[in-house]
Order: sequence, then C-alpha cells, then structure tokens
Amino acid sequence: MNEIKHHLTDALLMGYSAGTLPEGFNLVVATHISMCDECRARMYEFDTVGGAVMDAEAPANVSDESLAATLEMIAADQDAGHEDIAPRPARTGLFPSPLQDYVGGDLDAVKWRKVGGGVRQALLKTDASASVRLLHIPAGTAVPDHGHRGTELTLVLQGAFKDEEDRFGAGDIEVATEELDHQPVAEDGLDCICLAATDAPLRFNSWIPRIAQPFLRI
Repeated sequence: MNEIKHHLTDALLMGYSAGTLPEGFNLVVATHISMCDECRARMYEFDTVGGAVMDAEAPANVSDESLAATLEMIAADQDAGHEDIAPRPARTGLFPSPLQDYVGGDLDAVKWRKVGGGVRQALLKTDASASVRLLHIPAGTAVPDHGHRGTELTLVLQGAFKDEEDRFGAGDIEVATEELDHQPVAEDGLDCICLAATDAPLRFNSWIPRIAQPFLRI
C-alpha cells in the first residue's frame, strides 16, 4: 500500500473513541483506522485518556434493574442494525474488515448503481444521521464540482484522486467542510474506489447534478 499522508483529525478520533459520531462517520473512521497504523495508535491514546477520566469520576448509584435494562438497549440497537464498528487491521481482499461487515463481503459483493459519467455508487445501510456510499470512479474521470453543507469524509480504498487541495491515494482520507469547493478527478491507471460519508447534502455548482441529487441521495 502507498504511504498514507492524509489522516483523521483529533476531533474525529476523539468522537469515535467517545462514541459520539454518526454511525456513517464511525464506519469511515473504523475503516481508515484498519488501514492506518498512525491513526490506530492515536485512537488508542484517546481511549486510554477516556478510561482515565472515567476512573476519576465518583461512582454513581444505580438500581438493581440497570444491568438488565442496559442489555435490553444493546439488543434493541443490534436488532435495528446499529453495530459496534471496531477497527480490525487483518483483512483479505480490498475492503478492510469493518467495511466488509457492512457490504456483506468484498468488492464482488457490491451492488453498484450508475450515477452518470461512468461513475457508480452503492449506498450502505446506516442510521439517518449520515449517508454512506461506495464510489467507483473510472480512471481519468472527474466528478461534478461541488461544495458542502456539512462535513464529508472520503476514504480512498483503491487508486487515487486529485482536487484543489491535494492528491489522495489508497488509505488517505479527505475531511471536507463547508469551506471547501472542489472537483475530484480520478488519476489515470487504476479506477478510484472510495468510501464516503456526508452528514448533509452536497452543494453542486451545475444544474444537471442538482436535478439528479434527490434521486441519487447525495
């Protein structure tokens, strides 16, 4: 794998460690951590700090029914499809283990849908707090230029793309906020496959993508 140059922010790692991120962001973060030794080590540091803070807190009084109620809540969350997304470095195939769990396999298990210009996407099922999709962008192809109404996390799984900010190769993650307008272009060579999560609709700068946006759920 190429050297990873673009990493997660401290805020994202702290949110993942504390369990406060949307489910879709959790999936992207866990997938990146599975690919990135540096971010995995930083995440464990935040876990350690969080554990120390909890140890320093005064014990709280709880009722005898608390354990049973907690187990019921965990079971209900699992039944609703909300999984504990843990980074696991070991993998076979293109997708790291957290992503394989959501896809139900590797690349050959993905149900792609054409979105125009040769680009394909596959929406992954998560809660409504953020939408998550796999993107397959043919080599040399540009996606429509756009801005952001919230935060978009884009993790490269295969190939690479360039935009107004930098070049992003396999394992790199781009954290795009409302300040960024860009037009990612997949590099020549391998087709670019990305995992992307957004907590708000994109802001397209041309009218054709804006018309298609409600149907593509981007």
